[in-house]
Amino acid sequence: MLVLFCGLAGTRLVPAADVPLPSSAIADKVVVLKSERKLMLMKNDKLLKTYRIALGTDPLGPKTRQGDHKTPEGSYLLDRHNQRSQFHRSIHISYPNADDRTRARRFGVFPGGDIFLHGLPNGYEPSPNQTFEDWTDGCIAVTDPEIDEIFRAVPDGTPIEIKP
Repeated sequence: MLVLFCGLAGTRLVPAADVPLPSSAIADKVVVLKSERKLMLMKNDKLLKTYRIALGTDPLGPKTRQGDHKTPEGSYLLDRHNQRSQFHRSIHISYPNADDRTRARRFGVFPGGDIFLHGLPNGYEPSPNQTFEDWTDGCIAVTDPEIDEIFRAVPDGTPIEIKP
C-alpha cells in the first residue's frame, strides 16, 4: 500500500482507492476515462470512488469491429450482472449501441459484442507486487476485490460513459 506522509508527525494519508466503499453506497453513473485508466463511480454527480483499470490490448480509439481488441467509447448501460463468469464476476456493457452499429455497417464489418466490466480470470492469482498492463480483448478489468465492490454498488441499468 502506498502511504504518503505530510507535515504533521504520525499523520498518514491513504489513497482513496484503498478506502473501502461504504456498503450503503449505490452509484447512479459510471464514468471511464480510457486515457487515464480510471473508472469512477458517481452518485448525483459526486465521486464515490475511483478505480485503476486495464483495457483492451489496442486501447487507442473507439471499438469499430469484432476482434480489434479496442475498448468501446460512448454511452452504454451496465445491463446485467453475471456471477458465473469466466472471470471472478462481470457486468455486461450494452455495446454495440446504435452509433456503433451504424459505424460498423459503414465499414462493412461486424461490430462485435460481449463487452464486460470484470475481475481477473478465474483461478488467476496475481503476485503482490504485480502491475497490470492492458490485457483484455476490449473489456474493462479491475481486481477481484474491486469488482466485488462495483458489483454490489452498481445496479442493472446504470449508465456508463466511456471516454477516450
